[in-house]
Amino acid sequence: MRKFVVWPNELDARLSRRYGRTIGKEFAVDGPTIQEIVDAVESLGMKVVELDENKLNPRLAGLDEEYRRRGMVRIESKHPKGKSLKMIGQKIREIRKTRAKAKDKKSKSKRKKR
Repeated sequence: MRKFVVWPNELDARLSRRYGRTIGKEFAVDGPTIQEIVDAVESLGMKVVELDENKLNPRLAGLDEEYRRRGMVRIESKHPKGKSLKMIGQKIREIRKTRAKAKDKKSKSKRKKR
C-alpha cells in the first residue's frame, strides 16, 4: 500500500498547475474541502492515515486568500498518487451531485406543503 499526502489545491480546478493542481481540469473540482476529500477517500475504500486541517501547502504562499484552502490528508491507497487523485476528484463530483439532488427534493417538498 502506498502512502501520500493529498492537498486540496491538487484537486482545485480554479488553480493552475503552477500553484499545485496535479490533475487535469476534467477531473478537478472547484474549491474542494477537507471533509469532501475525506468522504471521497473513505467511500473509495482508501484509508485516511492522518488529517490536519490547519496546514497550508507551501506552494500557496503567494496566492490570494480566496484561493487558499488549508488542510492536508495523508492517505493509504493501492493505486499511484495520480490515479488516486483522479478517482477522488470524480468521487467528489458524484457526492456533490447527490447532495444537490437531495437539496432539490427538500426544497420541492417544502413548496408543496405551503
